[in-house]
Amino acid sequence: MKATVYVTIKQNVLDVQGTAVQGALHSMGFEEVGKVRIGKYLELELNTTDKAEAEARVKAMCEKLLANTVIEDYRYELA
Repeated sequence: MKATVYVTIKQNVLDVQGTAVQGALHSMGFEEVGKVRIGKYLELELNTTDKAEAEARVKAMCEKLLANTVIEDYRYELA
């Protein structure tokens, strides 16, 4: 089973990296770019066919390592 995990900075947290990218894009002439938010994209191959078990394990991985839940949100998809 494949898990796709998306980790993003929470909306109320300043995204310093996104702000830097936005400034760089503006300086390169891409003035149409508004707000930029930076995140992480992960693909995990899981050795299970049990969807409930996979959901529980991916959630545990996100909570313990893949996302800093104080400042980041995460979501995942299983396929």
